[in-house]
Amino acid sequence: MSNATQPAGAPDEAVRPFRLDVPQSALDDLAERLARTRWPEAPAGLDWSYGPPLPYLRDLAGYWRAGYDWRAQEARLNAHPQFTTGIDGANVHFLHVRSPEPEALPLVLTHGWPGSVVEFLDVIGPLSDPRASGGDPADAFHLVIPTVPGFTLSGPTRELGWTVARVARAWATLMTRLGYARYGAHGGDYGAAISRELGLAAGGQVVALHLTQLLGASASDADADPAVETEQRSVAAGHRYEAELGAYAYLQATRPQTVAYLLNDSPVAQLAWIVERFKDWTDSQTAPEDAVDRDALLTNVTLYWLSGTAGSSARYYREGSATWGEPETPSTVPTAVAVFPRDIAVPVRRLAEATNRIVRWTEFDRGGHFAAMEEPDLIVDDLRATFRPLR
Repeated sequence: MSNATQPAGAPDEAVRPFRLDVPQSALDDLAERLARTRWPEAPAGLDWSYGPPLPYLRDLAGYWRAGYDWRAQEARLNAHPQFTTGIDGANVHFLHVRSPEPEALPLVLTHGWPGSVVEFLDVIGPLSDPRASGGDPADAFHLVIPTVPGFTLSGPTRELGWTVARVARAWATLMTRLGYARYGAHGGDYGAAISRELGLAAGGQVVALHLTQLLGASASDADADPAVETEQRSVAAGHRYEAELGAYAYLQATRPQTVAYLLNDSPVAQLAWIVERFKDWTDSQTAPEDAVDRDALLTNVTLYWLSGTAGSSARYYREGSATWGEPETPSTVPTAVAVFPRDIAVPVRRLAEATNRIVRWTEFDRGGHFAAMEEPDLIVDDLRATFRPLR
């Protein structure tokens, strides 16, 4: 990844314009590696329960090599103002889209793993300029969409110790640096955890949180009410994650460097690693493209590949695993939760209210883990409704 406006050396605190300009040599190398893929054998009848089926992945890799247009996707990203700035030793990339409405509320949107700022491209216009699509200009937001250090456009982190709490402190610094003293926060996956920690770190500035996950509010066999269907679904989701879906997390939490060797050398391995998450976690039936646009999915994968951040993003699991299962620090920040039925965890409001100030709880009938990509209209409407009385 290159940026002609970014000087060499350690990142400093200046806010510098950024423009994505990937060298053609990097794209040629990707195409050559894809063409030389050594495909494994696959007996007839293997389905997604074994991992991405060979016919599906070969087709997707072929499209990535010969049909997908990176330059078009690069231009789509470059259509929005982008910047970098040094915070706590990391070179943080972010989109900063100011609304034409002067009274807009600042809002920081945070992705998770294996996501990127690509998750939010479809909500930027409606959130920042609702008037343009027939919405109420009073619902406008100034958007700050950072890339988590160690992920894609923020580049690999080169030291240990990056956790969601450290990222939250970095976001507080970023928002202050941009001149925002009062703002909201939204996120899913790690982005939800970071947003909640931001509320704890900068509670005087964060007016409210909007989250699509609250892992601390999942029910277990010990605390679930057998008479409440939602609580039983929460337990079942936890069992499925433990028995079927969580292998990637255990590997990244124990041997993230092994993951780095695998994914940094083989684009098909990187593709399979991420595509499987999109299949398992989205509201899809036969393939991830049932739920998300194929080019958007590949743009997300391509950013991980070109930036070489498979290892540094995986390290968050190792760095954070020591606190898995510990009780949440109580939060008094007004918190809205948007629950999507095909997400990997099902939060329970009763449990969420024990440690969070829940002011809104919305359960949707469609959508999954990557909600802003899958159902951007639902996210936009729920964000507007959440922050409307808090401006």
